[in-house]
Amino acid sequence: MLDTLTFLLEKLFLLAHIKLSSLLPPLPRRCDRDEAPQPAGAPRTFHRGDLLEVPRTLFTHSGIYMGDGRVAHLIPDILPALTADGRRIQEMVTNARLLLGVLSKRAAIRVDSVEDFAYGAGILLNVMDRAVPRSPLPGEEVARRAERLVGSVSYSLMWNNCEHFVTYCRYGAAQSLQTDQFCEWLKSLIRDQRNIVLTALLGLLSMACLGVSPGTALPTLLVPFTLWMAS
Repeated sequence: MLDTLTFLLEKLFLLAHIKLSSLLPPLPRRCDRDEAPQPAGAPRTFHRGDLLEVPRTLFTHSGIYMGDGRVAHLIPDILPALTADGRRIQEMVTNARLLLGVLSKRAAIRVDSVEDFAYGAGILLNVMDRAVPRSPLPGEEVARRAERLVGSVSYSLMWNNCEHFVTYCRYGAAQSLQTDQFCEWLKSLIRDQRNIVLTALLGLLSMACLGVSPGTALPTLLVPFTLWMAS
């Protein structure tokens, strides 16, 4: 059952990601030699407090380099809420653990090796410095902030994800560029009055197919009205 749910959610997120990618503007980042992801196994020189990013299928995952080949990062994980066995918790987070962490809003800020953090993906180094208006804090201060936060935390896709963690550590204020992009896309949908007409037509179609009832009439009236007032 869990595997089926994971598969369906992954497909749903993938479709949403494709749609968002076609509509969202790119982040204001310069293109230079540091922009190209380097293979996880390639020799790199990281410094304590560096911000590492690895592209995933649906998003970019971020962490803070702690030195000695270790990275602190925030990742959804249900296991810390179920057991205090540190050895089990420190094992690599599986897709099932991650999915249940997202659904239960549980996460952990943990320290893993660079290889486990990258999970075979290329690594971007301090690229976010060009998109965030604040200057980075000294590397040692960045790493100390990350160290103080290691442990179980609450999770939210919108308000407390891996980008909020790294931006708080490196720039002194939590922010998620990917969340900001999503909100801008959502606002553009609300402002587009064609969507009001579309939702009204869909509501009328549902009443024609399912009949007039509170379950069909109320959404038909309230959803277009809400979009109209918000546009």
